[in-house]
Amino acid sequence: MTTFLNCTPHTINLNDGRKFQPVLSEPIRVSAQFGDIDENSICEQSFGAVVGLPQQQDGVFLIVSGMVLSAAKDMGRTDCVAPATGHSKTIRNEKGHIVSVPCFVK
Repeated sequence: MTTFLNCTPHTINLNDGRKFQPVLSEPIRVSAQFGDIDENSICEQSFGAVVGLPQQQDGVFLIVSGMVLSAAKDMGRTDCVAPATGHSKTIRNEKGHIVSVPCFVK
């Protein structure tokens, strides 16, 4: 049996009605570093390590953001998935906000 743990700060809704509430007090994030702000109010940004990623467990998928998924894959992690927000079957409300997604991506 597969278990999904929502490690984002938002409830994730699938189109089939399943809901995944956040399970961590602090969501998993990718660290960021910022350079000096120039005269145009622009600075360089670079990304570093994934912060708060639990140990991998058999049968458990961690629901994370797309950015965390990309960084985790670069680390060799195979237990992370992200909501398929760009999928054509994603449901949005009248304001364009995502209501639910059809699946996860890995």
